[in-house]
Amino acid sequence: MSKLSRIAVVGLIVACAVPLARAVELPPVQQLQERMATPAVAAAVFEPHLSAGGRRVVVEYVGYPAADVLGHVFGEGWHERAEIVEFRALDGYVSRIAVGRFLTENGFLVFARTDGSSFTVDNLLQNESDVPLGPYYLVWDNIANPSLLAEGGRNWPYQVTEINLVTLSDGMLVPEGLDERLRAGAELAKEHCLSCHQVNGFGGNKFPGNLAAIARGLPRDDFVQLVLQPSSVRSSATMPALARTLPDAERRHMAGTLFDYLNAVPVLE
Repeated sequence: MSKLSRIAVVGLIVACAVPLARAVELPPVQQLQERMATPAVAAAVFEPHLSAGGRRVVVEYVGYPAADVLGHVFGEGWHERAEIVEFRALDGYVSRIAVGRFLTENGFLVFARTDGSSFTVDNLLQNESDVPLGPYYLVWDNIANPSLLAEGGRNWPYQVTEINLVTLSDGMLVPEGLDERLRAGAELAKEHCLSCHQVNGFGGNKFPGNLAAIARGLPRDDFVQLVLQPSSVRSSATMPALARTLPDAERRHMAGTLFDYLNAVPVLE
């Protein structure tokens, strides 16, 4: 094992030692309604999973302000005890969102549609139809706050069953000794890849395998094409295209930066 790999192993151990502040399995919807002090509210949003090609589709959901649910679940002062709120879904998807966002933006943990129609969505960008959203779905008021539109559905986890308060270290992603120029790639991986994939144990559980090892098995051009237009490489791909709202040149640069990082970070099995 190289010196860099040995350092990375130490970094992984330290990073994994950072404890969860608390992990909570969300109660069934009826129980949550009984426990909350206020009635559920309506939340109208531009549904990012239905909004494609410049078309914005408004859907109105029923739920509670996310900050209120977090306060109920974790207690008073919850926002002072960790840096990140982690949402875990039935399919292994993990969404990590900064605590401060719940204090400055209007997020809602919803569980139904106001019109009583099926609590599902067609995820157009991932070639999926009638995807169940329950038991809970985190949505954001991107109508009142249009700046949220650019991020699409990245921070809109559905099928949420568990919420954690966590403080994370990126030691496993950027171990000591790794070229600092590769940090940008690590940040891109955290933002765009590691809700579904993992690098050295950091990330979601939706797809098996270490993404760093997977990337090493692909030529650079194939990797770039896969992340820029997944369905052109694999017709059945459910992975969304990388940063599809940005200019093509910027997207291609991001894909190359990701590839360089994933091919340089030590692979820890």
